Amino acid sequence: MSVTITSVDVHDVRFPTAARGDGSDAINRGDYSATYVELGTDAGPVGAGFTFTNGRGNEITCAAVRALAHHVRGRTIEEITAEPVAFWRSLSADVQLRWLGPEKGVIHMATGALVNAVWDLRATLAGKPMWRFLAELPTDDLVASVDFRHITDALTPDEAAAILDKGRDGLADRLATLDRDGFPSYTTSVGWLGYPDDKVRALTRAAYDDGWRAMKMKVGGPLADDLRRARIIRAEIGPDALLMMDANQVWDVDEAITAMATLAKVDPYWIEEPTHADDILGHARIARAVTELTGGRCRVATGEVAANRVIFKQLLQAEAIGVMQIDACRVGGVNEVLAELLLAAKFGVPVCPHAGGVGLCEYVQHLAIFDYLRVGTGLDGRMIEYVDHLHEHFVDPVRTRGGRYLLPDRPGYSATMRPASIAEFRFPDGPAWR
Repeated sequence: MSVTITSVDVHDVRFPTAARGDGSDAINRGDYSATYVELGTDAGPVGAGFTFTNGRGNEITCAAVRALAHHVRGRTIEEITAEPVAFWRSLSADVQLRWLGPEKGVIHMATGALVNAVWDLRATLAGKPMWRFLAELPTDDLVASVDFRHITDALTPDEAAAILDKGRDGLADRLATLDRDGFPSYTTSVGWLGYPDDKVRALTRAAYDDGWRAMKMKVGGPLADDLRRARIIRAEIGPDALLMMDANQVWDVDEAITAMATLAKVDPYWIEEPTHADDILGHARIARAVTELTGGRCRVATGEVAANRVIFKQLLQAEAIGVMQIDACRVGGVNEVLAELLLAAKFGVPVCPHAGGVGLCEYVQHLAIFDYLRVGTGLDGRMIEYVDHLHEHFVDPVRTRGGRYLLPDRPGYSATMRPASIAEFRFPDGPAWR
């Protein structure tokens, strides 16, 4: 049966998180928001997708989705799946809107919202959660979904196919492991920069009691404050648990190296976004310095605002990262994430997805599970970020136990928001904003 996308509805949904300090870091203070997309069909099922923003500016992303919507409206799922790269390029390489990127920023995030909604619709129609839908796709279909333009110097279609074919070996055993144990995770909820020391201590203690053995804190304020807060967390979690740090791009390269010489005293597992997201060579220099400072115990992690697969390619080629952090909706949706996961596997770098915000945990659990089942095939060094905010607004929220994600079992990409939440927090006319 042919299924046609008949409508594209866009909602500007914002949550007032700034006042509580939730999500606060060295640069960002905002109201977690989503440009939320619903694709109506002539068959009944609706595809849901979104991109995450930080409050003001969400209206711009909504406008970008509307500007791209004609590439999706009226298409059948069959024609999209027959030529997935052609469909993806109709959005990412729109002959006029591409000028505003290219393949980065607002237009690319809007592309991701629409592309993710299409994949949600595909998985929903198949009656499978997204991770299973992807893991069970034939190798040829997965490779055909990747735009290899500009990355074949690092990854060819044949290499990608070999990785995916090899990923079939032992897949059932890996799935049984996840079904039994869940997927490793870490929490960022303990260490927002705007939280006072007492709150950091209490949240860390509670998280440890709940089973979390990996926690992340924000750094990039006064160095003495960063070190004091890090010591509070380390004292609560002991020497064996992992403590990660995230500077959210606030430091210059030399400043990052100097800061890490001090923060190394608390044995950080990684330093995330130590400098500007586009500074590939800067990240490489920091990575070398941090390795020397810590004897290899600390590594550089980044990727949550890496604009596209080409940036990831360069980070890997330059040996600038020891952990790759994909974001489900910063880039152009599932198609581009597939390229990034395959690149990481080619270079032997573990993927630890960025999450939090609005719905990012719901999204990336599927991607991390698929990566383990079919691409990376190992759990060593792999964790999904977890932030305990706003899950109640989703029909299929994440579930955790003992510091691990549990396998989602509902069809789709877990992206569907509750209608009551959309109505309550729609900007500017929802009751929450009046």
